[in-house]
Amino acid sequence: MRRALPYVWPILIGLLLAIVLLNAFPRLVGRQATPPVATSPPPLQTADEVERPAPSLREAPPMERGEGPASYASAVAQAAPAVVNVYSSRVVERDSHPLMSDPFFRQFFGDDAPRRQRMLSSLGSGVIVSADGYVLTNHHVIRGADQIQVALRDGRETLAEVIGTDPESDLAVLRIDLDDLPVIELSDSDQAAIGDVALAIGNPFGVGQTVTMGIVSATGRSHLGLNAYEDFIQTDAAINPGNSGGALINPDGALVGINTAIFSRSGGSQGIGFAIPANLARSILEQIVTQGRVVRGWLGVEAQELNPELAASFGLAAPTGVIIAGVVPDGPADDAGLQPGDVLLKVDGNPILDPRQTMSDIADIAPGTDLPVTVVRGGEPLEITLEVAERPTPSRPLSLEKPDSP
Repeated sequence: MRRALPYVWPILIGLLLAIVLLNAFPRLVGRQATPPVATSPPPLQTADEVERPAPSLREAPPMERGEGPASYASAVAQAAPAVVNVYSSRVVERDSHPLMSDPFFRQFFGDDAPRRQRMLSSLGSGVIVSADGYVLTNHHVIRGADQIQVALRDGRETLAEVIGTDPESDLAVLRIDLDDLPVIELSDSDQAAIGDVALAIGNPFGVGQTVTMGIVSATGRSHLGLNAYEDFIQTDAAINPGNSGGALINPDGALVGINTAIFSRSGGSQGIGFAIPANLARSILEQIVTQGRVVRGWLGVEAQELNPELAASFGLAAPTGVIIAGVVPDGPADDAGLQPGDVLLKVDGNPILDPRQTMSDIADIAPGTDLPVTVVRGGEPLEITLEVAERPTPSRPLSLEKPDSP
């Protein structure tokens, strides 16, 4: 037995080493990098109205659905050069000393209290959509900016001119003056289908141009409370702060949408991102460039959705339609005789099933068009014709006439 002991010790030592390595292995392979902290959302601004010829856009052919490729490198190579980094900056003033914010100390200096300026910077992304130099981005990316710089993937940088913005859709149009610009093709976003592969290109957290992949999770998303007019494409391609204004492309490298927002509890991507469809972006781009603003139809009413209790109180069998909660003086509804408390049931013969969709449909009607509507007043249906007007800019609040009691 004693002769066997020298052979036992190596076996015991080997077992001990194996146990130590097995315990340490999960800690060695399970480490994760600390995620970067999300930056605050960037700013926005408006622009003067200038008439220009319509931009020349490149239309992508319809995408063929079939067996997917093993790599999307060709799609990225085609689209990525047209995706740019957008850096906006603005100057803000602040008191030269923290005590100057105290009214007690400020009374000794009055309005002549010393102040100093500070530069605030933010970043986002954009997409070159025309050889003329037009760049689409988000309104919130450039809001309030005093200076906007655009950096291309090929290393060129230049200052950008703000052609116009549309806060209600969160889109903005910039223009840069450079030669031989890479231009992205625009797809027909109405053909985007749930399950299509989607690639997001942008500059998340300022780390540099990044491509992420997912699918189209849903189309026609609304009721999110992000914009006045919502018709989002939802995707699970990772979208993070800094991606705003970047491109959502299909496997052919054509633009499907402009990345705009994410649903997140942490500030980072959680697989629920939203993009403005390319067709909507195209329409707004052309209106801003050619007319200096986006023209939308408008009735001049404030609407409130019906619920089953309110519908029953108005003698309606189902909660379809909207209550007119307020009327803008001298607006189309006021001129046609609509009153607060009327229930709007139909617009142009179509029942109102989704108030937000109805608002979008009215926005697409050209100002000056006669529009028949059906309302219920005092339990009696009325047929009234309104003349659609142009929706005022949202720069100032409208004064509404409302009923005295709720």
